[in-house]
Amino acid sequence: MNVDELVRDALRETAADAVSVPAGFTDRVLAVRRRRRTRRIVATAGITAAVVAVAVAVPLLGDGDEVRPASRMNSSAIIGHPDQSPPRDLIAAGDSVLAAFYVTETVKQDNGDTLRTPTYGLLNQKTGKYEKTKKWAFLDVAPGSRTAAVLEQELPAKRIGLLDLITGKVDRWIEVDHGVGGVAFSPDGKKLVATTYAKNPDRNYVDHPMKVNGKRQPGPFPSRTGFSVVDVASGESDWHEVPQPEDEFGFSSMNSRDDFDWSHDGSLVFARLSSEPYRQYYDLNGDETGVPVGEKYVGYPEAGLSPDGKLVAGDFAGGVKTTATEINDPRTGKRLYKIPGQQLLAWADNKRLIAWDIAPGTNEFHNRLVLVTIGNKKTVPLSGFRQGNDGAGGRWVPIFATR
Repeated sequence: MNVDELVRDALRETAADAVSVPAGFTDRVLAVRRRRRTRRIVATAGITAAVVAVAVAVPLLGDGDEVRPASRMNSSAIIGHPDQSPPRDLIAAGDSVLAAFYVTETVKQDNGDTLRTPTYGLLNQKTGKYEKTKKWAFLDVAPGSRTAAVLEQELPAKRIGLLDLITGKVDRWIEVDHGVGGVAFSPDGKKLVATTYAKNPDRNYVDHPMKVNGKRQPGPFPSRTGFSVVDVASGESDWHEVPQPEDEFGFSSMNSRDDFDWSHDGSLVFARLSSEPYRQYYDLNGDETGVPVGEKYVGYPEAGLSPDGKLVAGDFAGGVKTTATEINDPRTGKRLYKIPGQQLLAWADNKRLIAWDIAPGTNEFHNRLVLVTIGNKKTVPLSGFRQGNDGAGGRWVPIFATR
């Protein structure tokens, strides 16, 4: 599709929506049709042998005022940087892009509390590089990777920012009536589910201690109050009360962060449970509902359902010396394929996925991003190896979105 066709399509969709929003915003968020962080990815036509690209050109469009997003360049190629960890330059495969990553540091506060503070590496769509920032307490990237929803320190936040990933500036702020601790874009990018909390879900409190190896230290304080469904274009929202669940003894979940997320088709939201069915779904009016048929066997692997909904990422299926993962039938839970990889993170298309994997015989925590293909035992490295054990400082965590 050429530039003129892209512009015409964006104008047609903007006219159809008939909503007044900041210039350039609709085509970044609303015109793209699938979404982020290890979420469902639009299928690409056919699977071809691709070469890893190591450079991304970013030309200007028109009179130079508009920049074509870096993630849209070389869109048919696999763009990897196996020598970089954490990455400095754009990583992408199929329709999936590493839109951001974060590293978390636990910082002791003056009053004795501890605060888990993220440093984000956020894709600059103008340069194709990841820029580190400690400004945001939480963020999520919209479909198309042109906009991020951001929350300021300290949580819970009273407003949600819409950050332009080309200019690096917040286009506008959406005020909310209930304090927000986490946000997630819907699959079509038109809505946000904002999880609300009474206290900061990333803070451990000295007056709410827990014992670790026999020693008292600041502990979590579960305080989820519910969720708001936010219309991105208008900024209007509806809040629904949904406290964190309690066990048979009346205790809340030990996880202070317990965010809501979207179903595959965006018609429902869900919260994770510690036991079967592992997810509790809600409609957008806040009422509990059953598990969608196609999501009955969607488990903890982050990749979830394939773009067409016909496959679901499964658990680790390797051995002592080899790594492997399952690809299952989402309606029966039956294994359909066994493919390379340690942990499945995101679908690049209906046949390829981005995964963590290790070099044979190495430490299970010494892993890197790779591209794996159903029916193929080969992997394509996308990043360098992470260092340290699980939970060690400096280990980066990826956030994926569509290109």
